[in-house]
Amino acid sequence: MSIIKKFIPGALVALTLSSSAMAQDNNFNYIVDRFADIEVLRYKVPEFEKLSLQQKKLIYFLTEAAIMGRDILTDQNCKYNLEIRTLLENIYLNYTGDRETADFKAFEKYLKQVWFANGVHHHYSCDKFIPEFSQAFLSDQVTLLPADKQPENIDVLAKVIFDPTYMAKRVNQAEGMDLITTSACNYYDNITQAEVDSFYVSIKDPNDKTPISYGLNSRLVKVNDSTIVEQVYKVGGMYSEAITPIVDRLTEAAKYAENDAQRKVIESLISYYKTGDLRIFDEYSILWVNDTNSQVDFINGFIESYGDPLGMKGAWESIVNFKNIEASRRTEIISDNAQWFEDNSPIDPRFRKEEVKGVSAKVITAAILAGDAYPATPIGINLPNANWIRAAHGSKSVTIENITQAYDEASHGNGFNEEFVIDEPTRQLMNKYLFITDNLHTDLHECLGHGSGKLLPGVDPDALKAHGSTLEETRADLFALYYLADKKLVELGLLDSPEAYKAEYYKYILNGMMTQLMRIEPGKDVEEAHMRNRKLIAEWAYEMGKKDNVIELVKKDGETFIKINDYDKLREIFGKQLFEIQRIKSEGDYEAGRALVEKYAVKVDPQLHKEVLDRYSTLNIAPYRGFVNPIYSLVKDDKGEIIDVKITYGEGYIDQMLRYSRDHSPLTK
Repeated sequence: MSIIKKFIPGALVALTLSSSAMAQDNNFNYIVDRFADIEVLRYKVPEFEKLSLQQKKLIYFLTEAAIMGRDILTDQNCKYNLEIRTLLENIYLNYTGDRETADFKAFEKYLKQVWFANGVHHHYSCDKFIPEFSQAFLSDQVTLLPADKQPENIDVLAKVIFDPTYMAKRVNQAEGMDLITTSACNYYDNITQAEVDSFYVSIKDPNDKTPISYGLNSRLVKVNDSTIVEQVYKVGGMYSEAITPIVDRLTEAAKYAENDAQRKVIESLISYYKTGDLRIFDEYSILWVNDTNSQVDFINGFIESYGDPLGMKGAWESIVNFKNIEASRRTEIISDNAQWFEDNSPIDPRFRKEEVKGVSAKVITAAILAGDAYPATPIGINLPNANWIRAAHGSKSVTIENITQAYDEASHGNGFNEEFVIDEPTRQLMNKYLFITDNLHTDLHECLGHGSGKLLPGVDPDALKAHGSTLEETRADLFALYYLADKKLVELGLLDSPEAYKAEYYKYILNGMMTQLMRIEPGKDVEEAHMRNRKLIAEWAYEMGKKDNVIELVKKDGETFIKINDYDKLREIFGKQLFEIQRIKSEGDYEAGRALVEKYAVKVDPQLHKEVLDRYSTLNIAPYRGFVNPIYSLVKDDKGEIIDVKITYGEGYIDQMLRYSRDHSPLTK
């Protein structure tokens, strides 16, 4: 299992953050659309106009490369997704009936869900969407399409859309099941979990000190019911129709690189895309992590492994960004003190790094989101994933502050704090400190948490198997939570009060034990890795602190509230949890990790769940949020020379999705 680096802003979507941290812009409309359990926002790209023309050109071609990969992620999520999306779009564009009917409104909602999730399964729960329009409506609309737009396999597509038992789960994490045959993702075909495990065990070299990320950029298929083949993503291989134009645009971007180091990064990525060679991907990763002088930066490729039930295959994604120089001062302070944090970590000294190398961190402004980062996006990233690269060359961490700003601006006055926070003093504490402590939590999680600790010699990085993602996010969160309360942050000038951390502690426990349940359907388990990680920490902490009543569930007028009675002891508990999670990680103790996840992170109290859902229903808060991108346009003079890059924000959600499908969809042409 590759190490997971995303921190998904689960709590941010439900909290009213500090209005003092960011100036609200009443002239910018952040909210774009609302449907199902989704609210779509737009984000600003402040300071873009102040970049040099060369930097703007670089960003333009990097964003073009990013948008061209959208189809890859959609196909990775399920092998029928692209056909279904194309069919739905054709019906939408060719529909001539009354668009106010119940069937059409339900159809439009379903199409919006498919766009948002990059497929027919929910982007977070991985459950398949259930259409609210009839199969007869779909059949009627198919017959009205031009002959060349009517799919030949409509019966299969209709089964995928309407049969709730067929390909029901994109990523299945249920204990005791074959996670490959019961998952609808398109990373494997005609193969069992046991066969996948056996295949990769057979090709791994246990003595290799610099192992490649096995399986990261390939689909594993059993052909002729006997031969197992890796279909590699590369030019001339799988997804070549999309990777080729990505390479073309990266080639253009390289012409405007800020320096030789950045140009070599882009050229190495191009070489990797052309060959599919994971050794070259490692070379690219090393060049990328060492390029700390460029203001413009990007990720582009097969990176995070949440979409694979075994945590090996990389989902395609891209984020183009540039450094927020002023805000990056805090992350630079953190990275400059990385060795102190490592030396004082409350873990077994055997698992500490003797020398922390190459840790760099910055606050960035996102210029474009794509693939697995669009429309739903992380607020922080820490890469590369390979343990040996991190140990020898370090890592690069980012906090995406214009995204957190958009969340903040769109959350004012949503009533969440009044409904779920226990009392006015706690609400005031959160209003005053939550924005900065939330950002610091992300900084510490990404910059140091993922990069802390080490594996013992001979431990397989994939030893924790299906639970590796959850446990890695748990480890990084605990590292951040533990140090948020350390006086070192006040000494470094990162916080102005030793009490500030309490805002994040309260929010974290509240979210982990209660409010994130708004995202779970009645009767369902918690399955997404980040939600499991937060529930594991909170529920485990509650049990560990029962003797001293550290965390208390209080009833007020028949409603449940979280009360933290001893913040100091809660910090001690976080330290003890980190001690054990790091041991599990360092020793590759799968059984101990599995036991913790299954005990604390999966099952939901149905009564508490119903209460949370009922209370949320009065607030009209969308459980999930995502974004539309700005538009970048080249401005040319009479001679055809680029003289500027213009950015605009007005595009709507439907318009953007249709434009991307029309102009940036190489796998459906």
